[in-house]
Amino acid sequence: MRLTALVESPSHVCCRYRLTAFRPALERAGHTLDLQPFPRRWWSRLRLFHALHGADVLLQRILLSPWQLARLRRSVRTLLFDFDDAVFLRDSYAPQGLHHSRRLHRFAATVRACDAVIAGNDFLQDQAARWTERARVQVIPTCVDLGRYPPAHHEPDAASIHMVWVGSSSTLQGLERAAPLLEELGRQIPGLHLKIVCDRGLSLRELPVSFRRWSEATEASEIAAADIGISWVPDDDWSRGKCGLKVLQYMAAGLPVVANPVGVQAEMVRPGETGFLAQTPGQWVDAVRQLAHDATLRKTMGRAGRRHVEMHYSVEAGAALWLSKLLPRLQLRTAQAG
Repeated sequence: MRLTALVESPSHVCCRYRLTAFRPALERAGHTLDLQPFPRRWWSRLRLFHALHGADVLLQRILLSPWQLARLRRSVRTLLFDFDDAVFLRDSYAPQGLHHSRRLHRFAATVRACDAVIAGNDFLQDQAARWTERARVQVIPTCVDLGRYPPAHHEPDAASIHMVWVGSSSTLQGLERAAPLLEELGRQIPGLHLKIVCDRGLSLRELPVSFRRWSEATEASEIAAADIGISWVPDDDWSRGKCGLKVLQYMAAGLPVVANPVGVQAEMVRPGETGFLAQTPGQWVDAVRQLAHDATLRKTMGRAGRRHVEMHYSVEAGAALWLSKLLPRLQLRTAQAG
């Protein structure tokens, strides 16, 4: 199959982790995947739709107006939709609230129009299945390349313990909401530091914070240079649509993870095995203190987390789902359509 993916940008994090990462495996199996930045102007889109006549096309996270979606559907042979966020909602921090009727309408129309939908987690699969046959919705999680992540060292006699948080300025808003929790960690655990890998920093009074500007070239080594990976997200449907990339990155680097039990974080973090799930400030303090005082525990949990990623969230595991479940089903559907 020759698949053309319409994406926001080939450099966008979703494209890099959910499409580009799988391209070598798809090519080895005889498929091709072309990435096409999606035009902003409607007349450029119409020219693109015409050029894609008879093609197999994947829309990544893009929700079209009804007339543009109808035009694209008429032009292409096969249409897929890939999404790894609750794109039918506003985000957790929108002053208008989560619900967005136009996005939901466009999402429902897109799902109904597609031959197959690729959802990043079970919650997103359930949302898509409201508008189409569940058999048409395949879960393929966001995956990471383990080869990019050097393993953390977990020195037993470290003078200080560094937690790390990685993300963008938009998701840093979640960590800012958890500032009182972070301040409590700083008060309760001497020698604890927080490293922020992002495009902007965060200031706290009780917890020392270091800032590392995010870059694709250095993020893996910055994560691996820490001791504990942390993630806190709001308890809402926008967060339940998230696919846990930062948690996967921490585990890929051999870090134990402390996270609140929302969405996929409750599935990825296995309490007592790969880290701890913590809801209350007391639970957070207990979890981080235990890890801060026990390098052997950090190393054991970090290794278990890396194995968990290798089995379920590695690029190889994701590519296997593309090749064994998604593409054969599409090829069969195309052959039956004749």
